[in-house]
Amino acid sequence: MEEVNLADISPVVEKYRGRHDGLISALQETQDIYGYLPETALCHLSRELNIAMSKVYSVATFYAQFYLERRGRNIVRVCRGTACHVRGGKAVLNSIENRLGIKDGQTTGDYKFTLETVACLGACAMGPVIMVGEKYYGKMTPAKIEALLDTF
Repeated sequence: MEEVNLADISPVVEKYRGRHDGLISALQETQDIYGYLPETALCHLSRELNIAMSKVYSVATFYAQFYLERRGRNIVRVCRGTACHVRGGKAVLNSIENRLGIKDGQTTGDYKFTLETVACLGACAMGPVIMVGEKYYGKMTPAKIEALLDTF
């Protein structure tokens, strides 16, 4: 198990102690602190909140918003929707994969980037579009990808 400082989630434990209706919120806040849900943190929450580990784990794995593996500091989301696809989205995705040396769902070894494809980013007029963090980048091309990723 990866070592994490469990003291970081002390406020979360205190806030949700005795509240079995707060598990999802406790998991969200824990993930906000660590960037994912480390196994040691899940065990700690289970113990301290008196919730069976099986329930903690089932909730953490049921919802797509939760991540059990460490992710990159920069989440790169690539739209694979129709509008982006017909405007060259596949070439943009290939460029990102080649530049970072990872595939969809993977994280670079230095934890700088995690790559995700999504069905739609809701910015069809800007296609092909990607997001890095919370910022949209539209009208992307393989050449623009190289320059953009160098800024992070």
